[in-house]
Order: sequence, then structure tokens, then C-alpha cells
Amino acid sequence: MLKFIFMLIFMIPLCLFKNFWWLIHSFFFLMGFMFMFMINYCLGWMHLSYFFGCDIISFGLIFLSFWISVLMIMASEIVFRFNYYSCFFTFMVIFLMLMLFCTFSSVNLFMFYLFFESSLIPTLFLIIGWGYQPERLQAGVYLLFYTLLASLPLLIGIFFYYDFGGLLVFFCFSESYIYGWMFYLCMIFAFLVKMPMFIVHLWLPSAHVEAPVSGSMILAGVLLKLGGYGLMRVFSLLIFLGVNFNYIWLSIGLVGGVLVSLICMRQTDLKSLVAYSSIAHMGMVIGGLMTMSYWGFVGSYVFMIAHGLCSSGLFCLVNITYERLGSRSILVNSGLISYMPSMTFWWFLLSSSNMAAPPSLNLLGEINLLNCLVSWSWLSMFFLVFLSFFCAVYTLYMYSYSQHGMIYSGVYSCSLGYIREYLLLFLHWVPLNLVILSVDIILV
Repeated sequence: MLKFIFMLIFMIPLCLFKNFWWLIHSFFFLMGFMFMFMINYCLGWMHLSYFFGCDIISFGLIFLSFWISVLMIMASEIVFRFNYYSCFFTFMVIFLMLMLFCTFSSVNLFMFYLFFESSLIPTLFLIIGWGYQPERLQAGVYLLFYTLLASLPLLIGIFFYYDFGGLLVFFCFSESYIYGWMFYLCMIFAFLVKMPMFIVHLWLPSAHVEAPVSGSMILAGVLLKLGGYGLMRVFSLLIFLGVNFNYIWLSIGLVGGVLVSLICMRQTDLKSLVAYSSIAHMGMVIGGLMTMSYWGFVGSYVFMIAHGLCSSGLFCLVNITYERLGSRSILVNSGLISYMPSMTFWWFLLSSSNMAAPPSLNLLGEINLLNCLVSWSWLSMFFLVFLSFFCAVYTLYMYSYSQHGMIYSGVYSCSLGYIREYLLLFLHWVPLNLVILSVDIILV
């Protein structure tokens, strides 16, 4: 694992040269493929060192981080074209990738916490530095304080466990009956805010709406997954407490998912609609994790990977139209089938994946989550019915209102996409729909 960390560190000097933008992009591609072929597909830990290691959960999320980082640079070509601090931008992407790599490959809980918090810094710089509106400062403060304040109890919980157990390595965790509900709350609350759970979700829509396309992609693609990954790791400490208390978060996740779906249906900002749909999807993932069943963990993991690719692709599509029309309003962006006919196909493909149409990974994750939640309690069926139905409703609302209808009177021309943009969308869609052929590694 150390060789990838050194590769990322030694890529930083390339940021000093403006013309090395696409070279950094190519190196990210190369590292992603090297990482993919380096891993032996087994269920145990691999490539262990003192602080770093990798198992099948880490592998998927690290590879997703590499993939989204590549696509971030590809989507942000406008930063390079106008030389809007492009060197500093590439440095931020490399630094963020370094933090994410260290987070997902840490085998020590304290090291995980350290890198988990450090990933906030480059994200904050991306939002404040390259955001679109003056409100980006407020959105950055929201992001920082929500996640930092929720993470402080986690640090106290880690110190308490170290004082009691003496060891913070993930695969040496031991469940004990002496922990109380306060320890349980400290250990999971930071991850629930990061996902985010309904009630503590207010930082996410503002951060997404004010962030540049690269910030939205990494937020939706990887940073929301830090919460699910953290829950997967700490639940081996909290089995007994989880059985007693998890129903609370499961209920909030499902009810919140339905309520946020209703909020989605009255959004007029396309980016805000995609951001709120992330909260609805993550509510289902929280429900799956809280059942503490094998199906729940597998379904949540698959759904997190699928959501990372699908949501990131939708943010790219919204940005492509925003760069042409200068607005994200669904009123201005109506009739896009007349304005950008070749892009409508990609809107359809990614929208259908967003509502879990076959053969996307979203479908596989959703089937697993439906099974585990209904087997946990048949009452959850009522919320899951509404959650799945409303997901289709707001996705169809987004697709039909943006692609069909009267074209905005200020637009008199027809626009075609760049080859770069079609490649960008292709690289989102292909893994989302072809990885389903090899998920037996996880499901078996």
C-alpha cells in the first residue's frame, strides 16, 4: 500500500507546471489500473503493514476514489482552459486522493479518524475556491462545523476504548458488554452525520449546490461513503448495543428517506434535486447497515459503490448544461432534447440507473437491501414501497421536465457536447452497468 502513497506524494511536484494537467490525469488512470490488478480477490486482509492494509471493502472504495478523481479532473477542464488556479486545483485533487487512500487503507482506528477528518480540508478548499456563488463560504462553514462537531465524540470514544482494550486495530476488536449507550452514540454519530442521516443532513444540499462540479462529484461519489465504511468497521465493537438501539437509526433512515423524496419532488434546481436524492438513497443504506445482517452489509456496500458512480454522473450532466445555459433551474433547462439531442441519451441512461433499472448495480444493491429490511421487520415494507416509488417519481420528474417541454426562449441554437464530455459520461455508466457481472466476489 505504501507504494501508492509514495506515487501520490511524488505526483505533487507535477502540479507546479500548468501544462501537466493531462499528464496528472493519465497518471491517475495508470494508478487506478495498477491498483485494480494488484489485489488478490479474497475475503481476508491483504498487503498488511504496520498502519495500512486492504480487504475487499477497502479495495472497492479505494478503486472508486481513484476512478472519481480521474473523472473530476476530466470534468473540470474549464479550470484548465481559463487557468483558474489550475495548478492549485490539481494539488487539491491529489491531496484529497491521498487522504482518501489513507482513510480506506488504515487498519488502526485512530489513524482512520485522523485521515477521515483530514479529507475535509481539501473538500473545503474545493468548495470555497472554485464554487459558483458567494454563499459557498456559508456552505463551507456548514460542512466543516457539522462534521467536525459530530466527530469530537468519536475521538473521545476511541480514547476510551484504547484505555479499556489497549488495541485499536480493526481485526482485533473485541465486543464487550460493559460499554454503555453513550459509548455507542459517540462511536456512530460522526458516521451518521457524514452519510448523512435525515435530521443532520442540512449541510449536504448547501455544500452540493455551492460546490464546483469536481466538489459535487467527490462529495457524492466518495465522501458520503466514509460514513458507511466507518459504520462497517465499528459495528464489530457494538454488536450487543446495536441489537438494542439500532432500530432508532433504522427508523429515522427509512422515514427520512420518504420525507426527503417528497422534498425532491418540489425542487426547481437540478443540482439540489440530485443532492437530495443522495440523502434518500443513503437513508436506505443506513437501514441496511443497522440490521447488522450479512445481506444488509453486502447490499449497503454494493449500493454505496453504485450510488457513487450514478450520482457523480448526474452531477456531470447538470454541469454540462450549466456551462451552456448559465442556469441550473429546471425552468430554464427545459426542452434540452431540442438543444442538446445527443446528450438526452446519457440523461436517460443515468436517470434509469438512478431509479434502479436493470442491469445497473443500483438494482442489485436495492434488492439486497429490500430483502434484509423486510426480513428484519415486515413493517419496514410500507416505507420501502414509498421509497422505491418516489425514487422513480422524482427521477422521471427530473428527466421529463428537463428534456421535454418548451425550450427556453433565450436559447436559439443547438449545442453538441465535446468528446471529453461523452467519454466522461461513458466512464461513469460502463462500470455502473458492467460490474454487476463480477459481483459474485462480494455476494458469495
